[in-house]
Amino acid sequence: MTGADVRDIDPGDGRFSTPSASRAPAWHPTTPIAGLPAIEPSPAVADWPEVIEHLREGLVLCGPDDVVWQVSPVAERLLPELVVGGTFAGFEWDGPVAEITRHGRRLRVRRVPLSAGRTCWYVEDVSEHGGPADALAAERARSAFLAVVGEKLGNPLHPDRAAAAVVRLAVPVLAEAAVLILAPRSGRARWWRARRSDDDTPTVDRGVLAATELPPAVSDSLHGRQSHVVEWLAEQAVEAGWLPGLTAADVCARLVALPGRDAPAGVLLVARSADDWYGAEDLDLLRAFAARAGAALTTALLYRSQAEVADTLQASLLPVEPAEAPGVQWGTAYRPAQAGLRIGGDFYGSHRLPDGGSVFFLGDVSGKGVEAAVFTGQLRQCLHALHRIEAQPARLLRLLNDALLETTLAHGQGRFATIVLGVVRPHRDGGLALTLAGGGHLPPLVVRSSGEVEQLPLSGMLIGVVPDPRVGQVSTRLAPGETCLLYSDGVTEARGGRRGVEQLGTDRLVQAVSGCQRMPAPALAERIEQVTCDWLAQRDHDDIAVLALRATGAGGRPPRHLHAVPTPAGMVREAAATP
Repeated sequence: MTGADVRDIDPGDGRFSTPSASRAPAWHPTTPIAGLPAIEPSPAVADWPEVIEHLREGLVLCGPDDVVWQVSPVAERLLPELVVGGTFAGFEWDGPVAEITRHGRRLRVRRVPLSAGRTCWYVEDVSEHGGPADALAAERARSAFLAVVGEKLGNPLHPDRAAAAVVRLAVPVLAEAAVLILAPRSGRARWWRARRSDDDTPTVDRGVLAATELPPAVSDSLHGRQSHVVEWLAEQAVEAGWLPGLTAADVCARLVALPGRDAPAGVLLVARSADDWYGAEDLDLLRAFAARAGAALTTALLYRSQAEVADTLQASLLPVEPAEAPGVQWGTAYRPAQAGLRIGGDFYGSHRLPDGGSVFFLGDVSGKGVEAAVFTGQLRQCLHALHRIEAQPARLLRLLNDALLETTLAHGQGRFATIVLGVVRPHRDGGLALTLAGGGHLPPLVVRSSGEVEQLPLSGMLIGVVPDPRVGQVSTRLAPGETCLLYSDGVTEARGGRRGVEQLGTDRLVQAVSGCQRMPAPALAERIEQVTCDWLAQRDHDDIAVLALRATGAGGRPPRHLHAVPTPAGMVREAAATP
């Protein structure tokens, strides 16, 4: 069988075919070309068309200046636009090997230089080889995209930031415009939108809609009643104002619910050009993206709910500023051991009495952190109720002890507290009369008008440990301009100094407030806190609380100027020695 015998036979594998009968055979070495000398064939060259006709690759032989001399049958089928005598033009690429697409087929082209300025082009149909490679590349791209999504959505713990990240990631991979609508709260639904800009960087904006104004498709999806394919979805998105400048005929839209705990956390609407229809692979990628976005939003929403509860509880457990009282100026300072919680085991406050006086207190419960703060809240609630039936400090403290014993025994907590509780009443000369009861707490200090500091002899037993504890009581008077200071052991037991293990102690505290008789109560409380923090030098510490009450005189007006008080020499030397 010769080449002439097989020219009219189609093997059916698509690799080669015979040129049309109407077209002159292109692969003839003896065919003269205008302006070129005829080539005399040798016996081996005469059978060359029969040999190359059965090659997988097509061959195109070009002379100088890319003029086509010969075209094999396979090359003629793959590149029918090539003609003998024409030029091999319009195929620009870098390198000796490249892949191009012609007539719906993917072709691999190799260029091999020959002698005398000639060139041979080898053309192979690799469409069938490219299918699996393209599918693998597409799958790798989808996996890489979902990996980035998981990384970006793993950080935001705030619903607003998470929602903005979701729509920003959806553009331009999934859509040219993406809208995320969160499940409504209090009859209002918040939405975020990202749109593709000229430089492919999505622009994000947001808004709020009443729940009753949501498009029907979105409302149904939020209740889990709708699939991702929704008729008239593009029209509803345009009417809602989410696709400005577009009409329903311009876009192809899809809607997918973002899974939540019991109901969808929200829905994601994606839209792109009507010419770029969402296929099955696109929808699979969209669902995978929605699953990750739903998990991120659910986590952020749960964190927000817990944070709101924690903030509400913390606000209820924070120390309350003392109520205003005639002739009294209050000053407070508070620094919990765990600054991130904002709450601790120290507490202070005051309550007004019907006769014009006030009950005031400062205490410290055992432990730190949340558990100590909860016990502090229980103690404060007890004081709030008991001061209405008893105003004598020692008896009020015993009633508080009984109430705490019942609470700790009922809950099996075994907690206790130290406290100084007093009653202050204004005197007709502008001073204050104080009666204080002690329950195992540090004795108060009084800054006299001369600048000297007096420590009141107040003692007593812990509160909440045994029935009928021994409670100490002492009375004193504050002349106008004098101040009484209550403080927790976080002040005196603050560790610092040269080695960081020495306690601040009562003596250094007395030195720090000596000569501060002109200071208003708020400034004096702040000074004690600052001295303590300087001594700590950013080391760990216990809860710190200070309560100062100052007699303002008959007019009730505090001094108009704050006079700076120099630090005593001993404190200066020891602070300088602190590392």
